[in-house]
Amino acid sequence: MKVNQTVLKEFILVGFSVYPHVQAFLFVVFLCLYLLTLTGNLAIMGLTWVDRSLHTPMYLFLGALSFSETCYTLTIIPKMLADLLTENKSISVMGCGLQMCFFLGLGGTNCIILTLMGYDRFLAICNPLRYPLLMTNGVCGQLVASAWGGGFLISLIETALIFRGSFCSPNLVKHFFCHMRTVARLACIDSNLTESIVTMISVSGLMGTFLLIIITYVFILSTVFRIPSAKGKQKAFSTCASHLTVVIIHFGFAAIVYMKPETSGGDDTLMSVPYTVITPFLSPLIFSLRNKDMKNAFRKVLGKRSFLNK
Repeated sequence: MKVNQTVLKEFILVGFSVYPHVQAFLFVVFLCLYLLTLTGNLAIMGLTWVDRSLHTPMYLFLGALSFSETCYTLTIIPKMLADLLTENKSISVMGCGLQMCFFLGLGGTNCIILTLMGYDRFLAICNPLRYPLLMTNGVCGQLVASAWGGGFLISLIETALIFRGSFCSPNLVKHFFCHMRTVARLACIDSNLTESIVTMISVSGLMGTFLLIIITYVFILSTVFRIPSAKGKQKAFSTCASHLTVVIIHFGFAAIVYMKPETSGGDDTLMSVPYTVITPFLSPLIFSLRNKDMKNAFRKVLGKRSFLNK
């Protein structure tokens, strides 16, 4: 137990203040990436909404992922951008708890939706005849709702564990957002135990969803390799390429953040940038550029606009 310490009412997000000479540059870079991320995700959500040919489970999952990632970035990036320009980098304890809860909940939701997208591809490739019966739009909606429920259930448990007691000074959070492990270290009692428990929960969720995706792709690959024609194999692989690329990036960067040993050193702030900024930026880019249906839908929308302007 920490004694003779002042109980905290707010935290100071140290963030990038340790790099004062590059904060303006970082603001411009992160703002550009954030605007591009929002544009990409909003474009995907808009196209899946207006184009009836995209009203299929595969694209409903993609639209749900884009919405979840948009909310995910909203929880931390606007505050991070504001802190890069201001001297006051404080956040209330309640505000920190809310930010952490939504960040963890939406991060978990993203992992579960990516897993569901893998399951959708598994059914489409391994059970093509039963796929229309097994994966309807209604079932897709129920699965997305369960992803949100599962993500926020874990988030509420982790946030409750961290914020169940008081926090003691110093009130410096050595991060640009309320990262669970960094905040847990400021607890007045049992900080090491709490940090270990929440880390174990996050790593278990991360590894569990990743292993499920790996298992689905083992079955997918075994089915694809049995397809006699090269064209059939290429078509099957093309439907999975974007998803698999995003999975590798998403879980790879997340593993660096959540599975890094404490003794390994390194700046946690910089190490979190790929997971919180780069991954959400790359995800809509990969899904849109590597998908013929999305590109065709975009061309149709542009064609309609040019026709109306004439």
